[in-house]
This record gives sequence, structure tokens and C-alpha cells, in this order.
Amino acid sequence: MDNNSVETICGIIEHIKYQNEENGYTVCIIEGNNQSITVVGNLPFVCVGEEIKVRGNWTLHINYGRQFVAVSCEKHLPVSETAILRYLSSGAVKGIGRVTAVRIVDLFGEKTLQIIENEPEKLAVLRGITINKAKKISEHYKEQFGIRALLLFFQQYGITPSLAIKIWKRWGSKAVDIIKDNPYLLCDEIYGIGFLKSDEIAQLMNIPADSPYRLSSGLKYVLKHNLSNGHTFLPSQKLIETAAGILDCEISTLEDVLQKQIELTELYNVKDLNGIDAIYLANYFKAENYVSYRLCTMNSINKNEIKNVQKNILEIEKANGIKYATKQREAIEQSLKTQIMVLTGGPGTGKTTTLKGMIALYEKLNLKVALAAPTGRAAKRMEELTGKEAKTVHRLLEMSYNEEHFHKFERNESNPLEYDVIIIDEISMVDIMLMEALLRATPANCKLILVGDANQLPPVGAGNVLKDIVNSDIILVVRLDEIFRQAQKSLIVLNAHKIIKGEKPDLFDKENDFFFISKNSSQEVLQTVEQLCTTRLPTTYNYSPLWDIQVISPTRKASTGTAVLNERLREAINPSSKDKKEIKNRDIVFREGDKVMQIRNNYDLVWTKEKSENGTGIFNGDIGIIKVIDSEFETMTVSFEDKTATYDFSMLDELEPAFAITVHKSQGSEFNAIILPLFDGPSMLFYRSLFYTAVTRAKQMLIIVGSEEKVMQMVRNNKSSGRYSGLRHFLQVTSNK
Repeated sequence: MDNNSVETICGIIEHIKYQNEENGYTVCIIEGNNQSITVVGNLPFVCVGEEIKVRGNWTLHINYGRQFVAVSCEKHLPVSETAILRYLSSGAVKGIGRVTAVRIVDLFGEKTLQIIENEPEKLAVLRGITINKAKKISEHYKEQFGIRALLLFFQQYGITPSLAIKIWKRWGSKAVDIIKDNPYLLCDEIYGIGFLKSDEIAQLMNIPADSPYRLSSGLKYVLKHNLSNGHTFLPSQKLIETAAGILDCEISTLEDVLQKQIELTELYNVKDLNGIDAIYLANYFKAENYVSYRLCTMNSINKNEIKNVQKNILEIEKANGIKYATKQREAIEQSLKTQIMVLTGGPGTGKTTTLKGMIALYEKLNLKVALAAPTGRAAKRMEELTGKEAKTVHRLLEMSYNEEHFHKFERNESNPLEYDVIIIDEISMVDIMLMEALLRATPANCKLILVGDANQLPPVGAGNVLKDIVNSDIILVVRLDEIFRQAQKSLIVLNAHKIIKGEKPDLFDKENDFFFISKNSSQEVLQTVEQLCTTRLPTTYNYSPLWDIQVISPTRKASTGTAVLNERLREAINPSSKDKKEIKNRDIVFREGDKVMQIRNNYDLVWTKEKSENGTGIFNGDIGIIKVIDSEFETMTVSFEDKTATYDFSMLDELEPAFAITVHKSQGSEFNAIILPLFDGPSMLFYRSLFYTAVTRAKQMLIIVGSEEKVMQMVRNNKSSGRYSGLRHFLQVTSNK
């Protein structure tokens, strides 16, 4: 598109080919200057028969030819009888279909729209239209004007039509007056509008810089921003100093505003949280308190005396031809006696064997068991290892979305899960809000077994659930620390344990499954990674570059980060071709044949398998290959390992390139071969637990490419970014009550 050739065209909408009601994206045909023009862009609530004036640029679509891409739109109601009839016949006004439209226009002619708006009772002279129906028709017609007025109002502030629609849905016809009074409500209540945008709008509205609305919203902004850093709270002084810098105001003024927010319970203050004066957003304070209360309540339930436990365990050992180690047997026994328990341990220590023993014992006692994990890949892996059905935690809780894309869980206190035992694997990935939701849905008489590796990375979301529980010394924790003989043959396992202890891993054993290739420049690293993916591993081990090999990096940025790696690997593995279609979305070009990852849970996305099997749900962490891009129907088909799903172009925000992924994105997954470039990037990302997590993602082979000094830097650095979280404190306080 040529951004230097902005034009304005006018015309009457003759036909709407496509319209997305959620974000306003529209493809329509307008008649103007004696020609038909295809116009595309965000044109919410346009209707057939309306006259529109659009500004934008011409572009040449590979399949659809010349189109006009609109960046702004003004709408005018139809004036002539013909245009009014076309407008009403399109269904633009609820309650008026084609036949009724003809009768109304025949009676009122060019005054039709004025009658509908100002004198709707006159419509009641027509058969089939009651006074009540006439009023509803008028209300809907006026509502359309309200939405249009809102769109025009926010257009001057750079608010997109899709966001304006959300604002309308939140406050309706009062939206403009409400936002004029307090524009900071936008960032407080509308997903997709941040504080900085609200602040920009407020300045244009001449809202004073020292407005209490601005200062209180700024404090919340700092707290919300730090959720992405894992913090459930901030020390009050740190919060005030940070906010004062952003807001350019006096600290004393902010202290007064903060105190007012605490009094109004918009924010919560814990005066002495392990020596910290802590400030919480309301929902995170309530979440940590609720989780601690429920866990302590479960922990206080009298230990159950189960008969014949030893006999049952012996029978399970005999049936499976195994002999449990002391700690494994202890874990299985304790899981029967307690309501809440943590099972933790590193690779090769027998967590899976222990878990299978627990499940077998529960089944012997006719207990109903649910297995779940935080991500789709982790749930699938759990299912493969145990041979039992496993779900994501979100699916277990029956998550759904509302119109604003905020999720809710159908399972809760009033509709609890119906199980005797719930086992959650990869618990290190569960944040405080998901833990709260899980416990709200867990019935009082249900056992909860939390399984994970406390040395793994903390969750992407806020909180430090597993480590806080383990370090509280309140909940029973069984640690598996014996590396079994078979696992001792794997250098991946042995080196993982060395890394977490701060010891140097063995980098130079060329006869095992853990390899190090030293390189002195980023270009050498990139070239070696490319060769490993495209020729060396596929040729020597018959590994698929798409399905068996996964490149993971500590960082997105830097010369060996995932952004650069994805571009380089795509051109090496899936180069562009006239036979491969492409589509661009948010600065990402998707190409047929590309490897992509789903980055959020979508429980409604339909998938199909061979033999006509179908279902719904593609989950965060699922990796697939783009098979077909259909520009005509605006869809993209992605083939995952065992199923195929079709995405509407409006859903492409859910996908990102996956030739290379970050270590954080690899959590809960395993791959046959991992290639780990360690060369450059922010020093804060080169720390021990991240290195340990990366190494433990490899099933058969791990290859590090880069600098030995970077390897040792990660081993030595045990100062992973600390998190402000209060669950440990609340557990200890609650247990002492």
C-alpha cells in the first residue's frame, strides 16, 4: 500500500460481502462515480443503502484485484426513497424486514427515517406493527445513532472501532459523558486500552495532571504492569516512587491518594509481609488469601486410615513388575492419608512411576480421579506417560469466554468438580489466579495432589505457587531425590542435576545425549543451528526439522534470539515460493509450510482427525504446520500432530512462528532433540533455573551451540528475578490461627 497517496471516495453501499461484528472489519461494494468499488477496512455497523465517505489507499490484492483500504469512514443516512428502501430492507434496523420496509416507505416516502426516529407511533397504522413494536424499532434505530456518535467521538482520539464497540457495550448511550468525566475508566475497565492511551486522551480533554482519577489510575497501572513480571504485590515505597516518576508528581501527593484507595478497598495493604509494607490489587490479595485458606483447611483434615495399603501396593508392584523405592512408596502411601500433598523431584527420579502407582491405588479403591496440567502439550504428555485421560486445567474447570474475551470458569463453589482425587502435573506453571480457580472448584472432600519440579521456571503469570507452598513448610512435600539406574545413563539427566546444584555440566562427552559445540560469533552460532536443523540431524538421526527438532533460546531479542532465528530457519527450512501463499498479520508473515505455535487456549476452535473424528480445542503450546492459506475465504488451515484446525484471519493473533521458541514457551513440553543457542542476550535471562528448564525439555538429545562462558554464567547465576508474592506468608499466618 502506498501510504503517500491518501484519497477520499464517496458512494452508496450496494452489497456487504463480509462483516465481522466483533471488530467491525468489513468488505463491501460501493457505487460511486459510476463505478463499483471494493472497500475493505474497519467499517463497523455500515449497512446496505448508506452513503459513506472513506479515506484510505488503493492496493492490489493478489486474488481479488484492486481494492480500496479504508482508514477512516464517515456515514450519511440515505435520502432518496430508493436508498431508504434498500437500507431498511438490508435488516439494518431490527424489527423491519424487506416486506415491512416496502410498506413503510410506500406510506412515508422520504420522511420514513424521521418518522422512525421522532414519531414511531405513526408506524402502528400498519398491520402487524403494534405501538410497543414501533417503539422498539425506534429505540434500535436511535441506538445505531448512539454507536455512530461514539465511534466519531473516539475516532478523534485514535480509538479503533473495535475498541469503541467494547466501550459501547460497557456503558451504552452514557459512554461519552462517562469518559469525558473520567477517561481513566478506559484503562481500568476496557481490555485493550492501557494507562498511557487513557492518559493521552485525558490530556487532550484537558484533565488536570494532578487529578485524583489520574493519580489513582497511575498507581494501579504500575501494579498491573508488574503482574507481567510475576509480582502479586509491590512494596509501598517502590510503588509510590515508580508511579511518581511516571506521573511526574510529588511523592506526598501520591501517598495521600494511595491511602484513599486503601480506605475504599480499591487496593489492599499488608503492613508487615515478611518485613515488607505490601500493596496489592484487590483480586490478587483475595486470591492469595483464598488459596492459603483452602490449602490450610484441606491440610487440617484428619489423616485417613486406609486398610490394606501395603497389600495393595505390593499387588501393584507385582502386576507391573517393579519395586518402588523408599521415597516413592512413601509418596503413594501419604497420598492416601492426606487431602493435600506435593510430589516434587528432578528428571530421572521416578515422578511418573510414582504417579502411576498412585493412580493404580486410587482405582483399586474405586476412587474417581481427574488428571490435568496447565497447558495442552503438558496434558498430552501426562496422558501419554500415565495411559489415562488428562485435560488442561482450564478445560477441567470448563472455561468459557464472554463477548469481551474475558474468561470465566463454569466449575466453581456452586458447581464443583465431581472427583475424589485431582492430580495436577507441572504445577510450577500454575499462577495464583489459576490456583484460586482450581480450589474454588475443588469439593471439600476431594484430595489434591500437586506434582512438579520446584527447580523449574516459575509461571508466566503472577505468583510463585509451587515454591511458596514448598517453602512454607505447612503442606506435606515428598521430594524424590534418587536418580534411578536407567536415568544415570543419560547425560541430559546427570547434567540437569549438576546444573541445579551449581556444578559445571559435562560438556565434552561425545558419546552420549548431551553435546556442546563451541562458537565464537553470533553468525557462527546461527549458521551451526541452521545446519543442525536442515542437514546434520535429519541425515544422521532421521529427525524431522519440523516435528522432532526444536530450537529454544533464552531470549526473543539479541542476535541469537528467537526473532532472528525464526526468520533464518524459515528461509532455510521453508523458503518462499510462488507456489506458497502468504498472509501478513501484526508484522508477522505466515507462509504455507511454516511451523507455528498456538499461544493461548482456544476451547471453541473446531478440529478434525482422520476417520471423520472431530472435536474442539487448540491449546497454548500446541505446535503445527500451516497447510493452506485461503485468501478468498480468509482462512488458514494448520495441521497439528494429530489433528487439523482452520483459523479465520481475525484469529491469527493466536499464532506465532515456532521454528524457534523461548524457554518459557517450552515449559511443560518435551521434544526429541533440543538445540539451545547460548551466546548473547540480556544478562538477566542467563540464569540457572532457566538453563535447567531448557535442558530438561530434551527427551533424546540436547545440543548447546555457543559460548562455554555463557554456559558457566548461567550455572553460577542463581539470582533469577525475584518475585514479590505473599502466598507463603499467608499460609504460615493462616496455619497458626
